[in-house]
Amino acid sequence: MARFLRPLLRGTTYTRFLHLWVPMLIVSVWLWVQPSMPWVPALLLVPVGLIASVRRGEGVQARLLLTPAEREPGFSVAPSATWRDRLRTVLWLEARMLLSGVTAFATVWLPVLAVSLAQLVSGPAPDDVPVLRDASPHWAYGLLVPLPLLAFYGLVVGMGTLSTALAHRLLGPSPAERLAALEERTEQLLERTRIARELHDSIGHALTVAVVQAGAARAAGDPAFTDRALEAIEETGRAALEDLERVLGVLRESERPVSGRPTLADADRLLESARVSGAKVDAELTGPLETVPGPVSREGYRILQESLTNVLRHAGAVPVRIRVAVADGTLGLEVRNPLTAPIPGPGRGSGLRGIRERAALLGGRARTGPDEGDWQVHVELPLR
Repeated sequence: MARFLRPLLRGTTYTRFLHLWVPMLIVSVWLWVQPSMPWVPALLLVPVGLIASVRRGEGVQARLLLTPAEREPGFSVAPSATWRDRLRTVLWLEARMLLSGVTAFATVWLPVLAVSLAQLVSGPAPDDVPVLRDASPHWAYGLLVPLPLLAFYGLVVGMGTLSTALAHRLLGPSPAERLAALEERTEQLLERTRIARELHDSIGHALTVAVVQAGAARAAGDPAFTDRALEAIEETGRAALEDLERVLGVLRESERPVSGRPTLADADRLLESARVSGAKVDAELTGPLETVPGPVSREGYRILQESLTNVLRHAGAVPVRIRVAVADGTLGLEVRNPLTAPIPGPGRGSGLRGIRERAALLGGRARTGPDEGDWQVHVELPLR
């Protein structure tokens, strides 16, 4: 019994009932004006449904009244983009009108029938219900009183469920809208992945430099070296905070441009932080770096940053050879360091994978691994 009566406790039952009654308000006004032509409202729905914006209004109503508790109800709230969408809107309006008429009829006459049956228990038959006009009073009619009420209850719940199913069928997103939504979700996932990679590169590099500097300062026992190490930690931390603020700004402002991200023109900052960390950096930058397109230059900076971070994290203060060259429509980047005993540390695999992913996204290629006694990162990125 509790399960049978559960729809009475749901607000959706009453909002769907209201949704079914809305078209009858318009029909009632028309019948008041011209009762001899009740079919005119249904005929007028055809040109109305062909208006592009009507689909949006019906979708909003369906969301608010048919599925108010669902976050993703599956109704389109965009104007009709094709004739197929317009025809589906027309079919929905006609179906909604039909369901509304049945619901309105049941709302009026089923309760009237229940009252009439109750009156027949002890009095004459009422004239309102034709089927009971010639009936004689009898106590047995009292047993039939609940039946119209149960039918009314079942019809309201059933019509609400049926209208919701039809709305999903006729007001659901078209294939083009589904494709657009899929592309939008894909773009959001790509943006989240890019932001996660940005944080990994920037914050990971800053923490690595800070850890290496602190360990070297403690081992050296030289006040002058300690001062330089603290200064390097401060500068790297400030740069990481700037990167973090920029990434958070991207999260807050989805349309914010990425022009504020560092490029290869800022490579000196990376090289200096690596030198201060104890690494002997031999860098050679050739070619017109200022002509490298923004996306390539920014990703090249991140690749160089990740490569230096891996050197400091896993090899320590070792000699590092860096070659960055722009020639023949290609940006070449190479980082080499002597192989040493593995140094424990998280992120070894994820860092190399991030380098390869960045190169692949730009149509380039990356090789990482041992080469003639050194560990090598070699990346080639097309400039177009």
